[in-house]
Amino acid sequence: MKSKDSRPLTRRMLLSENIRFAKSRMELGSIAIKQLRALTQYHGFSLTLGELLYLEGGWYVAHAGLLRLAARKGCSGIHVEQVTDACDPKTAHWVFRATAFTSPSCKGFVGYGDADPSNVSPMVRGAEMRIAETRAVNRALRKAYGIGHCSVEELGVFSSSSKTTSTPSAPHSSNGNGSNNGQPRLRDRLCLLIRQYNLDANLVKAYAADFCGTETLSGASRDLVESFINQLEKSAKENRESLVCKLNSYAPVSEVTR
Repeated sequence: MKSKDSRPLTRRMLLSENIRFAKSRMELGSIAIKQLRALTQYHGFSLTLGELLYLEGGWYVAHAGLLRLAARKGCSGIHVEQVTDACDPKTAHWVFRATAFTSPSCKGFVGYGDADPSNVSPMVRGAEMRIAETRAVNRALRKAYGIGHCSVEELGVFSSSSKTTSTPSAPHSSNGNGSNNGQPRLRDRLCLLIRQYNLDANLVKAYAADFCGTETLSGASRDLVESFINQLEKSAKENRESLVCKLNSYAPVSEVTR
């Protein structure tokens, strides 16, 4: 009997881990599970390491996942340069060009990334240059290794211009204009926390309503929602596993029939 290669075995273990992790924390349909299997088998992405995110009914790869993939595949290097003619420092508009080389003889796979205050989250305002560079690198690596799924850093879902989100919505500020006096919106903070700690958005929403003592999160005052977000962030930082257990207590209980 021929000895089996350790890589397929490792990939199978990773697939089992990803499926188990996804089913315990997300509500996924058969298509999403099928896509997760393909992303795991072909590219070796790990859910527990935050290399994949499930947002708005679709899978997105994270910057960390692309970099680890490049390292596993023996990427020869990534060259990044600023597209000076397309940049405008006064308005914080930046454009970068990245070229990924899969081997020493590779001619390179090119990707462009741009960023300005209109397409980044208020949480990272002032870092538009770095975001543009990250987006360029992500696109180059996606081309180099045949990743058809968009990277989460390229999304506008966490930007101020976003119109939809898979995460729970926070109410408007008390002054009615939703600007929160120039501070990051509560919804953006909540989106970021859910993404950062890979939490189940529906369970977070249920926990938030219970915390605020309202039937729905939208019925809570801004101060209560802000207190909840602060508590959620503290819990996630101190003990994520404990927080996940608490969130799971808000999962719908199926009616038991005889």
